[in-house]
Amino acid sequence: MEEFIKIVLQSGRTALELALYVLLPVLVIMMALMKVVEARGVLALVARIIQPVLRLFGVPGAGVFAMLQLLLVSFAAPLATLTIMEKDGTARRRIAATLAMLFTMSQANAVFPLVAVGLNLGAIMATSLAGGLVSAALTYYVFARSADGGDAPRTSGEVIAPKKGKSSLLNLMIMGGQEAVQVILGAIPILILAIFLVNLLKASGAISGFETLLAPLFGMVGIPSVAVLPIATKYLAGGTAMMGVTLNLMKEGAITALELNRMAGFIINPCDLVGVAVLISAGVRSASVVRPAIAGAAVGILLRGALHLLLF
Repeated sequence: MEEFIKIVLQSGRTALELALYVLLPVLVIMMALMKVVEARGVLALVARIIQPVLRLFGVPGAGVFAMLQLLLVSFAAPLATLTIMEKDGTARRRIAATLAMLFTMSQANAVFPLVAVGLNLGAIMATSLAGGLVSAALTYYVFARSADGGDAPRTSGEVIAPKKGKSSLLNLMIMGGQEAVQVILGAIPILILAIFLVNLLKASGAISGFETLLAPLFGMVGIPSVAVLPIATKYLAGGTAMMGVTLNLMKEGAITALELNRMAGFIINPCDLVGVAVLISAGVRSASVVRPAIAGAAVGILLRGALHLLLF
């Protein structure tokens, strides 16, 4: 029992340190800036510029906006855009392509804290774009072609306009910062639980067993066996928890920046139990195309992983 209590306290202390001293400063600044550029129409302008190209891959104009929200805000940010796509008549086939793209690309809430410890931002963004477009195209033209064809007759594919308002620059940044604080507060319980689960598995010897079992396979691609820990955490508890565990491993010196970049293509994406559940909660139509979307995302994630192994 004494050992159990020690694990509980250590997990809580580690989670709070990560949340308050790593996640909070990064997300407050990033979300404050994003709130400003979104309200001033910068995101909508960028979406209009790249919309014609992405439509060739099956992604509508609103999907472009969702992509930018994922890359620059957090994995949950595209939920609002997907909800609009549910209601505006966007074809289910294009919703599937958008979901596949989102499941494949990297989410800002995991990327920016890891950039602070050596993750290559340029590489992660480039491979996200490549993998996301491939998964969207495969989903639109192959996996989801029986969902329904063509564009919706009404507003589907239109780029979402920026919200109108007279909020000052300071107010917008404060609002963004407050949203970031809410995100962090909401993430603290899952961080504590995830790190507790990981520490419990380590103490029981389960993790070391998996590391020994998978060491030859991981060694073939230049990934340390300790990567079992963040990979298992990612699929059990989501990207935020994975990021917390990875930061803790890097702090202990168990993973180097090079090794982080090599495995980043496989683990930094919202295609896990938490991410999928959040994004398909947009509505019934999104939930109905989750299988083809995940099939397309699987190909895109493998492509991203291979690109990172080649780059690093």
